[in-house]
Amino acid sequence: MYRLLRSFLFLFDPEKVHYFSMNALKLICKIGFLKKLIAKKFTPPPFTSNRFKLGNISFKNPVGLGAGFDKNALYLNELEALGFGFIEIGTVTPLPQPGNDKLRLFRLQRDKAMINRMGFNNDGVEAVAQNLKSWRLKVDSRLSNNQLSNGNHKLVIGGNIGKNKITPNEDAWKDYEICFTALHDYVDYFVVNVSSPNTLGLRELQEKDALSKILQNLQQLNRTKENPKPILLKISPDLTISQIDDVIELALEIKLEGLVAANTTIDRSALFTNKAILNEIGAGGLSGLPLKQRCIELVNYLYYKTNGQIPIIASGGIFTGADAKENIQAGASLVQVWTGFIYEGPAIVTNICKAL
Repeated sequence: MYRLLRSFLFLFDPEKVHYFSMNALKLICKIGFLKKLIAKKFTPPPFTSNRFKLGNISFKNPVGLGAGFDKNALYLNELEALGFGFIEIGTVTPLPQPGNDKLRLFRLQRDKAMINRMGFNNDGVEAVAQNLKSWRLKVDSRLSNNQLSNGNHKLVIGGNIGKNKITPNEDAWKDYEICFTALHDYVDYFVVNVSSPNTLGLRELQEKDALSKILQNLQQLNRTKENPKPILLKISPDLTISQIDDVIELALEIKLEGLVAANTTIDRSALFTNKAILNEIGAGGLSGLPLKQRCIELVNYLYYKTNGQIPIIASGGIFTGADAKENIQAGASLVQVWTGFIYEGPAIVTNICKAL
């Protein structure tokens, strides 16, 4: 059924299809019994053990939705009905920004991939915090105190944070602090995004000194909070071995709570899509199946170099239960989908969970 729908939707601009599809799902889920039917079909049974954890957070299942899909925390109710164990909102910046010029999202159907150069388009941290606050109030009114205290019944929310395009790199740490402070009461964990290829100069913040300034400041702030939240770092699949080793050294040194492997890549090698089409599309980050092997290798390297001390969220090229298994066997604690969700459809979570 979804393949037939997908063949129709893929005739249109990907960004417009995204909002059309999610707004349609939102409308359907406003009708209580329809939402229950969707949840019944697509939500897998919770895992009975605390097998999947991040710090003191337990996940009802290990399949999450990566950042960039629900940038402004507008569709949490609907995505929960599709069975996700966790949702990462954002990337969120202090000030609202429109992102890069359109067209900026492209499908590579032969490769089961996407190219995007969105540029951190979002409504700004104040608006996103308000959306999260409203959502949590609705959740609190819906669930009993017993359910709220049981992590297995809770949709976990991650906050992916970044800097505004206009902020110079030497002041980037201030943007991350603003987002961290504004979202702290409303998310369960944070992901620091310094690895998107779509904001000019952002990847320079992956260098050890710049990264250390951002992360150490956030860790210091976190320690002052009554309820500290895990802080993770999302890294690029394009880092060299020496750069990865620097990240690992820093992560161990400051006791980072996790790593997300990985962001999109600027590598275009080994694609089946015609080079003329790629040239016409232009710059942007590649996601999807072409990243699968690179991300598994990266997860495995991170796991062994850290002796399994730092939890890893695998994010890249995960379409099936077999893909998720490979990443977990390589050392991942959790997995995220994004492009796989576009190509495989709403049953992706339950299909992966069945395989696990």
